[in-house]
Amino acid sequence: MSSFVRPVCSALALVVASLAVPSQAKTATDIPLEAYGDLPTVEDIALSPDGTKRASIRNFKGTLRLIVMDDKDNVLANASAGTSKVRSVRWADDSTILVTNTATVSLGPYFAASKYELTGTIIVPLNIDQKPELVFSNRRNIADTTRGAYGIRRIGGRTVGYFGGIALDTGIGGAQFRHGRTTLYAVELPDNRAHQAARAPAEDHYRDWLIDAAGNVAITLDINNTNGKWIIENAQGQELARGVDPTGDMGLICFGQDGATIIYSVRDDDEVDHWYEVPLAGGQATEFLPDIAIERLYIDPASNKLLGYRKNDESGETVMFDPLAQSALKRIFAAFPNRNVRLIDWTEGFRKVVLRTDGNGDSGTWYLVDVTNRRADPIGYERPAIWGENVGPISRVEYTATDGLELDGVLTLPPGHEARNLPIVVLPHGGPRAADEVGFDWWAQAFASRGYAVFQPNFRGSTGRGDALRNASYGEWGRKMQTDISDGLAELVKRGIADPKRACIVGASYGGYAALAGVTLQHGLYRCSVAVAPVADIDMFFDNRMYETGRSHMARNSWREELGDPKHYDEVSPRKHAAEADAPVMLIHGKDDTVVPYRQSVVMADALKDAGKPYELVTLKGEDHWLSRSETRQQMLEAAMVFVQKHNPAD
Repeated sequence: MSSFVRPVCSALALVVASLAVPSQAKTATDIPLEAYGDLPTVEDIALSPDGTKRASIRNFKGTLRLIVMDDKDNVLANASAGTSKVRSVRWADDSTILVTNTATVSLGPYFAASKYELTGTIIVPLNIDQKPELVFSNRRNIADTTRGAYGIRRIGGRTVGYFGGIALDTGIGGAQFRHGRTTLYAVELPDNRAHQAARAPAEDHYRDWLIDAAGNVAITLDINNTNGKWIIENAQGQELARGVDPTGDMGLICFGQDGATIIYSVRDDDEVDHWYEVPLAGGQATEFLPDIAIERLYIDPASNKLLGYRKNDESGETVMFDPLAQSALKRIFAAFPNRNVRLIDWTEGFRKVVLRTDGNGDSGTWYLVDVTNRRADPIGYERPAIWGENVGPISRVEYTATDGLELDGVLTLPPGHEARNLPIVVLPHGGPRAADEVGFDWWAQAFASRGYAVFQPNFRGSTGRGDALRNASYGEWGRKMQTDISDGLAELVKRGIADPKRACIVGASYGGYAALAGVTLQHGLYRCSVAVAPVADIDMFFDNRMYETGRSHMARNSWREELGDPKHYDEVSPRKHAAEADAPVMLIHGKDDTVVPYRQSVVMADALKDAGKPYELVTLKGEDHWLSRSETRQQMLEAAMVFVQKHNPAD
């Protein structure tokens, strides 16, 4: 392998192994937009349980491939991942790989939605005598789609995977859905022999399960979708906990550290999330880590026991309950200062781990860390054409909303430009239950490479900043959530960073709604708006959600809580205010969007046309809500960039 010249600091005394240096253009503007809009060259990497092999999903010019290598970097497999959308890769055992993908499908006129995003799990044996196949594909009475993965266990020398499935009735007319509710199946791998492990819930009920280390269904959660009543029972049918949650915001998490307890989450009447721990044998539930904000948990895949957690604060500290694991990870993370570091995968005892880093100067790097031999091997670059000084500087900006709420956002500056009086693209995130962090964002970096400052505000409703901020968004679509965004722009103007006369607003999903609201519900702020997969009519969106969920009472309560009183939806629907648009609008939407229907953009375009307002509608054929395909993602980025440059030139 060739020389690798970007050293990692020696806090762990790791030896950084060699890997080809990412290419660098002279300036960021020399880098083609496709380098930003393409899918990353590395999608996912997983370690085999024994740590001797790694499987990865790689993007080669828009085609995804499964690459399997041993610890000597010998290629054991190099196969096409197909035309579907690959979401993850993991190991079932040391010789069997599971690839999760999704596809947008139409199920016919008898289903509530015109299209669904269905998940499939592909079994890939390293044994060349066995062919890859979908879980359940050899069973006529189970649909070949998986609804959730509940763990992999070794039982009597066999590997067994637990997956949710949909039971079918077979007859002369062919296979038909029995009822559509999830049944739990145990599947012997890699042979793909399935048998029922737990029955499906009753009508209008939802179920979740925890599988213990021996492969037993140890815990069952049952939720009544009609009234929100829920109950948790152990394998003996003994009640461990019960309650009522009208919005369905509760669920099973995992087993406790020693496997003798379980952890579950509940949202209280004040919309604050609490985690509780209760003994498997029954007893008093106690609140789990009540004073610690947690971003994610680390769970042992072989037993579903809790190993540790990552704090949801500025430190981002990873905490492991085992002292040896904690010591090892602390030294590993210290070896990558000033970068966002994520623990992706690990072997038992954390002897080997896979990390992903990004941030200033780093467009996404994957490392294999061998703790025993004290070395870190970079094993993949997500965007090798974008590196070092060509990554626009990224920083956090704190500001205060008009009503005094403390907020923050992420500022990306154009490489090589002084942070003074810059044209700006305001880029609110989707969700809205999400957040932007100080890291490499391909969309923000693309605009920065063309001379724009980019601001990504974490408005009320954003996650990772406490329950109070998250819950402050209820009923505030188009209101305080919207002014939070423009308050962030005002802060950058106040600091002299942004030119208030050269601002555009761009976003996707909820961010697309905010982009439309920025020029219809607000005025005098933006020179243009680019809305990707936006909600344009809230009343239509709400009705669509209700229809697709079968008028679920829990779904109704949840969306009413989020969106507020339906009688006010027209007040904050951009479609209803199209005649008030004060800047050109570009709408971009995938035809296969199963989250926000394509029709949302069509009706917005019609409203703008009827009002005589300038607009463009770009249709992405075969694309979903998440811009999962390389070609159409690049189409979106190219169209958005041309539109912004036309209406808000950077020079």
